[in-house]
Amino acid sequence: MDSLMERAAPCPAAQAGSVLLPALHLPLLPPHLYRPATSHEHKLNFRKSKEACLTYIQDAMLQKQWKRAAEFLTFYIESLEKDFSTEYMGPSEMIWRIGTEILCHHSYSSMKDFNSFIEQMKTLGVKRYLKVCLEHAFHLLCNGQTDEAYQNLSLAESWRFGEQTTAQDKELKLIQAYRGLLDYYSWSKQKNVLLEYGTKGTSKVQSTNDKEGFEDLSVEQEMHSSFRKAAVNLKEIIQIPGVWDVFVKCYVDLLEFYGDHDEARQVLSEYAYNSKFPANPNAHVYFYQFLKRHGEPKKSLISVLKILHDIVPSHELMIDFNTMLQKSKKRKKRRLGLEVIFAALDYAGWKENVKAWSCLARQVKQIIISEKHLDWIKQEWNSRKDWWPAFHFSRYLAKRNWQENESLAYEKALVAGILLGKDCKYFKYVSHQGCKDQKKRLRTLKKFVNKHSPVYLRISGLSDSSVQT
Repeated sequence: MDSLMERAAPCPAAQAGSVLLPALHLPLLPPHLYRPATSHEHKLNFRKSKEACLTYIQDAMLQKQWKRAAEFLTFYIESLEKDFSTEYMGPSEMIWRIGTEILCHHSYSSMKDFNSFIEQMKTLGVKRYLKVCLEHAFHLLCNGQTDEAYQNLSLAESWRFGEQTTAQDKELKLIQAYRGLLDYYSWSKQKNVLLEYGTKGTSKVQSTNDKEGFEDLSVEQEMHSSFRKAAVNLKEIIQIPGVWDVFVKCYVDLLEFYGDHDEARQVLSEYAYNSKFPANPNAHVYFYQFLKRHGEPKKSLISVLKILHDIVPSHELMIDFNTMLQKSKKRKKRRLGLEVIFAALDYAGWKENVKAWSCLARQVKQIIISEKHLDWIKQEWNSRKDWWPAFHFSRYLAKRNWQENESLAYEKALVAGILLGKDCKYFKYVSHQGCKDQKKRLRTLKKFVNKHSPVYLRISGLSDSSVQT
């Protein structure tokens, strides 16, 4: 940090004998930040000057002017160091955060600069020592220095400083958890080596080379050692209420690999349903994926997805949910399936989802052909008829959908024709498109919609079909 700040500083400080603020003439700083001042004026204006400097730092950072931000931060730190008040002023979290951000983006910054700055923050900032260690580890990981990050976390885990150790208990738990994550990473690499070796070994005569056998045994021992260390730390962190997605996934992967499916199921169930944990859609996704992997009955899968639907009705798994519900023999579940797919299509992210429109078109078509449960469609359409036409079924969308994805346009045209009638602009545009090979399919579409046009009247509650979108 020192070397960087030296490069960034625009001009030298005041004479060594002066007790006044350094005469740094930084760009855009108002005069009161660098003009010589009396002791009384300095004490009165120090807080105001400091706040003004922080404002300039913030402005420079927002404009990604990292060199300029470094200059202001240099002045800010020197101002704190040269303040002659008797009150101790250690490095604030603000300096740590600002300095870290600048060093991550400054064109002259290097890993040596970053490590030097962070070590200073660790030494001087006892109250946030573990937070700084954790961020240091993240930075090392982002720069591919996994071993250094692991060593950093191990040293942080052994740190003790009286009452400060107890005060930073939460941070210590995170340190242990991320070290467990790196142990999992090592385990995963070692597992892949063994699996690859085993795959190769099955396709050729087993080697009698003792050296290879010892190497294989060594990797396996290291793998089990990594497993034990990872499992202890990961298990501990996920018992604390919170959002621990990555830790839960890694711990479950460990358990599944060693065949402890009951424990894995218990962990995922607890993570999803324990009321002490915050609501987390991913927890239900992980539980569903686990149950599906292990061939659990559809009843269990539907139960998990029902909760996910209540939390995030636009989740991508709603396609799976709808499909399972439509295959059910129970009328109540098929009714829920229609509600699920309508709700998903309320969201902009689903507007061009072919699978979703295909699901809706298929179910609507089945209901119309059977002439049962038209009230289901009417109930869903009543709350959408004022905004779905413009949202989904405009002529502009018909033209764009047809150009980009004909299958999408076809499915949407079928739904539009049923919900809005044969005079719907979307349906009319699509039904008049296509080459010879497509004409047959589109004629079938037109024939179906025309044949069941009375359904539109019953759904809309109109006496004629003269209304257009």
